[in-house]
Amino acid sequence: MKSQTAVLYVEDEPMSRKVMQMLLKGRMGLEHVTIFEDSNNFIQRLCNLVPLPDVIFLDIHMEPYNGFELLEMVRNVSYFASTPVVALTASVMSEEVELLKSAGFDGCLAKPINSDTFGETLQQIMNGERVWQIIS
Repeated sequence: MKSQTAVLYVEDEPMSRKVMQMLLKGRMGLEHVTIFEDSNNFIQRLCNLVPLPDVIFLDIHMEPYNGFELLEMVRNVSYFASTPVVALTASVMSEEVELLKSAGFDGCLAKPINSDTFGETLQQIMNGERVWQIIS
């Protein structure tokens, strides 16, 4: 994983943000990590990022816009048409997985994130693989 990989994580839960920050910046040494605490003005903030993200992680259950709505916004910006967008959620039932897949997510990671394997998982995502790590 190159340290210049730019990551955006949109998450309203403080502990999840802290864990992801520690993983991405601390353990993995990534330089370009942006975390949005809410989904307000999402597209404007996304398009103003420098550098633009190489991968986007979205919490599903947020307000005012949920992860499905954010994914639709991302895909409506041509620049991000092929950017991997991965859902993060604590409630992963088979019906929701099918909704995530049909909505166009490139993968889903169950929360809490597995810190031991997250580096490999991120590398797989950056290599274009669809990663569905679901705890049943």
